Amino acid sequence: MRDLELLATFLEVHRAASITRAAARLGLSQPAVSERIARLEQQTGEALFTRSRAGVVATAAGDRLALRVAEPVDRLREVWAEPLPATTGVVRIGGASDVIAARVVPALAPLAATGLRIEFTLGLADDLLDAAERAELDLVLSSVRRARPGVRYRGLIDEEFALVGAPALARTVDAERLEGDPIAALAHLPLVAYAPELPIIRRYWRSQFGRRPANPLAMVVPDLRGVLAAVIAGVGVSTLPRYLTDPAVVAGTVEVLHHPVEPPLNTLHLAIPAGAPPTPATTAVIERLTRLAQSWDTL
Repeated sequence: MRDLELLATFLEVHRAASITRAAARLGLSQPAVSERIARLEQQTGEALFTRSRAGVVATAAGDRLALRVAEPVDRLREVWAEPLPATTGVVRIGGASDVIAARVVPALAPLAATGLRIEFTLGLADDLLDAAERAELDLVLSSVRRARPGVRYRGLIDEEFALVGAPALARTVDAERLEGDPIAALAHLPLVAYAPELPIIRRYWRSQFGRRPANPLAMVVPDLRGVLAAVIAGVGVSTLPRYLTDPAVVAGTVEVLHHPVEPPLNTLHLAIPAGAPPTPATTAVIERLTRLAQSWDTL
């Protein structure tokens, strides 16, 4: 039990990047959190964080430990938490296949066990928002926020993106040139994109380099997990959410090609039909996603 408390505290600090914020989430004093981290570092024999004015930054050992223990520790905390109240009814949820599979299905599995039926519709944001406006869906997870009279939005999480490529492609990037002229240093790399318009990649290039990419487009895969698979296979490079790239980086199948001072963020919204109040079942889903999203910065 004590080791679980140490690991749970470590995960909160890792996710918050701050001992102060982690202490507030855990209901502990800052010295108590610091003491637990020190004990865990003593047990592992490695420094897990470095301290800075802005908070704490995980070391490579800290990132590796977080990836190893996050899922089992979260599952144990779920088991020991208060049992979920029985929830009945049907909730219809729309979203992109990758975020539904990686985030939403695992988060809502315990609700399904209480008697709630969940029906997922996968597709493009505009089509799903149309369905929500017609009240054909109870909830949509969307990175697109368009003004619609029949839909209201609620921010869920800001996802961080990384530019990644297979190790063989990463070795073709001149580090010194990347520092001075990143556009030229990356220009030879083919791209793997979610759509022909390069929505995620274009945003990364514009925010970091001030222009859209002129790189050749090698492959389009309308599923971010498929994009990652193509990157791992060496087809090209891409910009992907860190919840997908972090495990691959730790496994050594991809490398981060560029380290921005301020990584671009993408807000994932909950889109809810505005015509009537959510049902109790939909409210239970919204509350659970909102609570668990606090730990979704990385997997």
